[in-house]
Amino acid sequence: MGTNITKSFRFDTKPSRTQLDYFDRHGIIQFKQFIGRDTVRQFLQEIKSVETHLIGKGITKVNGIPLKFGRDTDGAPLIQRIAFTSHFSPVLRNFLQDPRLQLLTGFLGDYSGRIGENEKDGLVVNQYVNTGESAFKQLGWHTDSPRDLLLGSRIMPMLNVGLHLDDCPNENGGLRVLTGTHRQGLFRLLFRKKYFVDNRPDKDETGFEIEAGDLTVHDGRLWHRVQQSPFEGEKSRRRVMYIPIITGAYQPKTADSPTPFYHKLATLKLNSYLRRTA
Repeated sequence: MGTNITKSFRFDTKPSRTQLDYFDRHGIIQFKQFIGRDTVRQFLQEIKSVETHLIGKGITKVNGIPLKFGRDTDGAPLIQRIAFTSHFSPVLRNFLQDPRLQLLTGFLGDYSGRIGENEKDGLVVNQYVNTGESAFKQLGWHTDSPRDLLLGSRIMPMLNVGLHLDDCPNENGGLRVLTGTHRQGLFRLLFRKKYFVDNRPDKDETGFEIEAGDLTVHDGRLWHRVQQSPFEGEKSRRRVMYIPIITGAYQPKTADSPTPFYHKLATLKLNSYLRRTA
């Protein structure tokens, strides 16, 4: 198990000098109760509505990005990864205009950043749950940077902002990071671990005590993974919204955007998994 980061923060009017220094050192920061429980419930209702719409319309990809399907605890279809979620919800789209989110660009230092609602995979919702037919229980070690290289551009600074919608104590799995690895060189960024294949705990990894409404911000160059819950069924459920804050040239996705080949590879692996468990 990881060792908890003992320090967390409250977000006031803007990131403080102490918070900026902490992030610069660790590559990640946690803000407690960024949104309240009532807002959490509202967002969960919106996500359910989006999921129902996508399933009802038979939509399997959005702007070239495949959705990841599995089964819920009752056997019903479950979209375990939804891309560009805000495109189907005025409530979530409005949240992306929250001035506090805009202020998180301060963690990019000298770079000018923006919320990538229409870029990369947009606002992503991950729904982890352990069931017999779940296809999304964990996520192996990775950084968020090599996508730039695979798409033919140099690695640009980015932030991945996670809004956590379920209580997730460290013992229930969840986010694990190798703090400080955002400062590593290119070789270590690309080859320190086997991307997405390696799920093994690391003796130096750090875990978190997460409550619904907490916000985490991590540097895209930071090595991180999602630990599988040791529990089954409802107790294992963890839902997180991820918001990209990016730099560089504006590169929006549309309905005509091609599917990146690394997503095609992931889809082939998922289909293979579903056939084995059918």
